[in-house]
Amino acid sequence: MHQVAVIFWSGTGNTEAMAKAITEGVNKAGGEAQLFNVADIHVDRAASYDNLILGCPSMGGEVLEEYEFEPFYTALEEKINGKKIALFGSYGWGDGEWMRDWQTRVENHGGNLFEEGLIINDTPDTAGLALCEAFGTRFVNSL
Repeated sequence: MHQVAVIFWSGTGNTEAMAKAITEGVNKAGGEAQLFNVADIHVDRAASYDNLILGCPSMGGEVLEEYEFEPFYTALEEKINGKKIALFGSYGWGDGEWMRDWQTRVENHGGNLFEEGLIINDTPDTAGLALCEAFGTRFVNSL
């Protein structure tokens, strides 16, 4: 069974809803996903997983959340070499620049990026949650 950490930050609940649906997809596909709010997991524990699904919405000028998630990810990115990494998040404006930048960071630090990051505008509806669940299923099936 493949263990997967799903780690997220959410300000409005949109990215949290995505994280829960992705976790459900991993588990339904036979993986073992553990869901963590970024405030509840230390970087070293996150780095102990070979498979990470990370979620953060676009903030401000299309950047990762600056007070909790960005410091966490900055510390983690030095430890992702060779790990399978998937990214997701919600946004309310822009064109996904924050996700493209984040994907580049993963690749530049040796992470094995899974697909393109999954982004959903605003609150995920039923179809959006189904996309999230399918994303989690595809991730575990790729391991």
